[in-house]
This record gives sequence, C-alpha cells and structure tokens, in this order.
Amino acid sequence: MIAPPTQETGLLPDETIDDLRLRLAPLVAANAAFDGWTADAVAMAADHAGVDRDIAALAFDGGAMVMIDGWFAAIDAAMLARFAPEQLGAMKIRERITALVEARLDLLAPHREALRRAQAILAMPAHVTRAAQLGWRAADVMWRAAGDVAVDYNHYSKRATLGAVYAATMLVFVNDESEDHAETRAFLARRIEGIMRFEKAKARFTLGSDMHFNMARFLGRLRYRGQH
Repeated sequence: MIAPPTQETGLLPDETIDDLRLRLAPLVAANAAFDGWTADAVAMAADHAGVDRDIAALAFDGGAMVMIDGWFAAIDAAMLARFAPEQLGAMKIRERITALVEARLDLLAPHREALRRAQAILAMPAHVTRAAQLGWRAADVMWRAAGDVAVDYNHYSKRATLGAVYAATMLVFVNDESEDHAETRAFLARRIEGIMRFEKAKARFTLGSDMHFNMARFLGRLRYRGQH
C-alpha cells in the first residue's frame, strides 16, 4: 500500500497501487501508440498525471502485459460506467451485448495503434494463455452487465463464444477505415446473430435432454455413433 498522497507522489486520497494502475492505464495506452508498451509510455503517462515516475513504474511492474491488462481493465470500467442498470434492463439480450461491445469500440477508437501493438504482444506464444484470460474476462464482464446469471455449463459456453467473437471483432476493427467503423459494426452484428442462434439451438437441445446436459454422454454418443 502507498502512503496517503503528498505533493511529491501525485497520488489521490486513499489511492492504492491498483487504483493508480487503473487511472494511468488509458494514458499509458495513449503513449503506447508512439512509444510502444514500454517503460517510456509509463513515464510519459506519469508526467501527464503529475505522478512520481518511480511510483508509476511500480504500478506497472511486470512490463507490457501488466500495462495491457491494466488498460483492458480500465476499458471494462469505462464501458460499465456508460450504462445505468435500467438502461440495459430495457433492452433485449442481443441489444445489450451489441451495445456493450460497441461501447468498447468507441473507447478503443482513439487508440487503435496502441491496440494493434497490444495484439501483436498478446499473439506471442509466451502470452497466449494470458491473452485468453483477458478475453474471457472481457466476455464475463459483458455477460454479467447484460444480466446473465447462469452457473451451469451455459456460464462457460456463453463466455467462450462471446470471447471468440470479441477477439475476431478487434482484429477487424484495427484495420477498419470505413466511416464510423461501419464494417466492424456490420461484422459484429453478424457474429452476435450467430451467438443468438447458437443459444436458441442450445436451449432446444437442453430441453430435449431431460433438462440436463451431460458432456461425457454427448461426446460418447458422437464417438460410438454407427457402432450399434
């Protein structure tokens, strides 16, 4: 824990290292477009915010992946702040998910070069597992905001599916030069339509299977089909 703020540290009242990371992460991203996800980007962000450089470096100790993780967490928080619960509650599920992803696009739009550089880092073999975790976290935040309370296998399938759609949408987004990113939004709409069809089909399958889905039994049927 960092001591209460002083003029020398630049910390806000009761601000922890985690809080500071969340506050500085968007500024780091703004500089990452030019300096990459490097210590220089952190130093520039610290200067902009009036925070001691050494304390800022401590907040992002661990390098580029910690910086990217912090930025994505800041995107999660900013996305949620855009919607009042009753605002999302008035929408259909499809509309909620679309609105949440498009809010992320709006937040990321000023920093597409930083996102492109982040994607290159996340694609490295050493970071594949962490990249998958970050994608899962984004999908989980969106599904929870959309009101999903599933605790069975649906909890996992929904997040895996949306995570894949979100990752694919980001790849389209970084290269989309259409007005208001129309191509990305159309791509997203098609993929979300696919999610909704999948969820409906899955629901029908579940209702026709004693209301319980047994993955082992399902895979067993696939494996031994035609042997009876």
